[in-house]
Amino acid sequence: MRKVVVVGSGAGGGILARELAIRGFEVTIFEKGPITFPGDAYNHYDIIKTGVEISKTECLGGTTMVSTGNAVRTCQSQLKKFNIDLEKEFDEVEQEVGVNLLPDALFGSGTRLIMENAQEMGFNMTKMPKFIDPRLCQPCGKCALGCPRDAKWTSQIYLKEAVKSGAKLIENSPITEIIQENGTLKGVKTVDQEFFGDIVVLSAGAIETPRLLQRVGLKAGQHLFVDTFITVGGVLKGINFKEEVQMNALLKKDGFLLAPHYSGLLAEKLPGYAPEDILGIMIKISDENVGKVRQNAVTKYTTGEDVALLSEGAATAGSILTAAGVDPTTLISTPARGAHPGGSAAIGHVVDSNLQTEIEGLFVADASVLPCAPGAPPILTILALAKRLGQYLAGKRA
Repeated sequence: MRKVVVVGSGAGGGILARELAIRGFEVTIFEKGPITFPGDAYNHYDIIKTGVEISKTECLGGTTMVSTGNAVRTCQSQLKKFNIDLEKEFDEVEQEVGVNLLPDALFGSGTRLIMENAQEMGFNMTKMPKFIDPRLCQPCGKCALGCPRDAKWTSQIYLKEAVKSGAKLIENSPITEIIQENGTLKGVKTVDQEFFGDIVVLSAGAIETPRLLQRVGLKAGQHLFVDTFITVGGVLKGINFKEEVQMNALLKKDGFLLAPHYSGLLAEKLPGYAPEDILGIMIKISDENVGKVRQNAVTKYTTGEDVALLSEGAATAGSILTAAGVDPTTLISTPARGAHPGGSAAIGHVVDSNLQTEIEGLFVADASVLPCAPGAPPILTILALAKRLGQYLAGKRA
């Protein structure tokens, strides 16, 4: 029986562990953070202060725990340049996680206003595909904090299936080193123990994965994107938008997207108004891959091209919000932030089309491998890539 070590329990690690465990592999999953209930996931945010503030999550299920449940296919054309066609995997994953368009009853008045006025202005704003169970969802605006009703799919679902099929899960166990002997992969090391395996798959995220790769001499972390975003908003009294399902609609433009979004940072910048009176739109861009991940530091800044895209998106969002009734004298923006770090061990640079590094048996299955910034939620693409890797390791794909 082949032994597989999976480092990280987010989107990539969870589905991969499940794919291999149900096929009879001996799988051990290491998670740096603790097991937590979905509604408590906000306690495990790990914020990196750099030129662009980067947020990630350290707990069982990783960033899937605090996603807003968005399910869009990304990076298809870029991946096909590496002979990676994920259409089959996308179809399978969408069915498994229950991707759907939420019913009209789960759209609040703020989102409706944004969608209606965007349409009147000639923009094609549509419903956002979600992996949220509409039977369980009671809109509260807390998707990005962790769903208190467990209505949203998270990687914990795959992990439970993996454990049921025999996988071993070890929480609160950061991996510090990849073990090699005479150039041959042997396993991984925690602070005080060694664990051996025939295959090691790094799914620790685009910050921690390249650091582990650097320690075995691989040139990871030379590039980093984060899908930089801002939220523009202003005052529309009585809208109570903050308690709606967030990012429940989508407007795609060249290089960026817009989605209805409430940010507490807007309320902090408008101290004379109640949070319930703020309506906002997120602008998320495909930022340039100019960041770097080092052992003790992360650098990421906005380039001139990034600023141009953010400015165009902010102008579009401002015009939609004004048409929706927001007081234009109150329009403000949050600072630039990033919640989708990736590209730090990209396909074609650090891993091949099967996600293997130059070290035989050492693979990567997280956002690190994405060849470019999607400028959109990447979870569905990470799931599809990791499912494809699971099939490859099981000998089901050439």
